Amino acid sequence: MYGYRKLTLDMRDLGESCGKHRVARLLKREGLRSQTGYRRRPGMRGGKPAVVAPNHLQRQFTVAEPNQSWVTDITYIRTHEGWLYLAVVVDLFSRQVVGWSMGSRIDTGLVLDALMMALWRRQPKKPVTVHSDQGSQFTGHDWQDFLRDHNLISSMSRRGNCHDNAVAESFFQLLKRERIRRQTYPTRDDARADVFNYIEMFYNPKRRHGTAGDTSPAEFERRHSQRLKSV
Repeated sequence: MYGYRKLTLDMRDLGESCGKHRVARLLKREGLRSQTGYRRRPGMRGGKPAVVAPNHLQRQFTVAEPNQSWVTDITYIRTHEGWLYLAVVVDLFSRQVVGWSMGSRIDTGLVLDALMMALWRRQPKKPVTVHSDQGSQFTGHDWQDFLRDHNLISSMSRRGNCHDNAVAESFFQLLKRERIRRQTYPTRDDARADVFNYIEMFYNPKRRHGTAGDTSPAEFERRHSQRLKSV
């Protein structure tokens, strides 16, 4: 799943002395290449402004500290028992998945469970902007009341514009490209176990991100915390 740059970093972490150009040559010689994303289907790229909540995020996907801005979204995973729906909450600072929830129903309870996990894990001391699309799960009174009750600021994409929530979309693309690979799981429990393994055992603690200095989300936050303590 990595290209030659990230593979070079992994090799160096393992104690191997090599340059990125040598890694690129070896990959080419062996006929190996990194996975590429799925082509997005053509569709609407704009829409009317949100009416439930303004777009506070305005595609500002780079933030200065944890628990400043979170993004959330829902995707679906095929199983022979039917769809398994996955809701995630991603911290824009490190791209870490701080909350997630899976279920057989795509309702407000699904996204609230993911958000409650994020609050339990992070316990933010200041207001947090929570950005979503205008799906019915996010426009209902239950979601909006929960945000107000927990000092969270609602932000919403323009209708029909997926680019306003690109970070959440990017995570789902990585999940489906690197782990699911268009397979259909036998059961929802099988899918739950595999998605859990990807998020908690690989993506958060190990997967390198260019936006996180080519470190994992967990490592990026650990280094940030160390810098603050040393000041």
